[in-house]
Amino acid sequence: MRLLLAEDNKDLADWIARLLRQSRYSVDIVHRGDEADEALRQNDYALVILDLAMPGLDGIEVLKRLRARGCDMPAIILTANDAVSARVRGLDNGADDYLIKPFDAGELEARIRVQLRRKREIEEPILKFGSLTFNTVTREFNLAGLSLGLTPREHTVLETLMRRAGRNVSKQDLAAAVFGMDEKSNPNAVEIYVHRLRKKIEGQDVTLSTLRGLGYILRHAHVGG
Repeated sequence: MRLLLAEDNKDLADWIARLLRQSRYSVDIVHRGDEADEALRQNDYALVILDLAMPGLDGIEVLKRLRARGCDMPAIILTANDAVSARVRGLDNGADDYLIKPFDAGELEARIRVQLRRKREIEEPILKFGSLTFNTVTREFNLAGLSLGLTPREHTVLETLMRRAGRNVSKQDLAAAVFGMDEKSNPNAVEIYVHRLRKKIEGQDVTLSTLRGLGYILRHAHVGG
């Protein structure tokens, strides 16, 4: 699951990103409001974390533009301003939650889970494809009833494929989901994660196929004679 973090304090941004990546989120980082606005226009994110005080555009303006485009993506505001009026202004302009700096790492993760869970209330919480299931709340994969042990990047690849099961996903799209904007993207490395995933799901009723020149697709597999 891909998140956008817009925070002008680079040390804080790096700390938050490390925390979230350990929890198997893919995180893009920007340090300016205009960069955040552009990233939100160009990419599909599950949630955005916005600092209020950024150069270029402030967080409120980024949020206004996001909502003006009709996007209902969950947005969490980060700010050192604990005034009630500031919180009200943020919420009135489309923020879903508000977190005052300094904050506890566990609380940030909990608030992210809450917003993503609310977003999924209109969706099926358990995605199923054959004997492969993905719990969008606990973020756990199970195959034939058993937990599927995955590295964070394998998890991201499989989640991206699972959400588009039966449809082609390009290598470039998978690379963008795995590496994000602030890491050097290597589409060829995707082949390594796909190969590992194939080995972990082989023998079951799902398979990961390569569409030469197009990408990859999660398909139903015929098992047995």
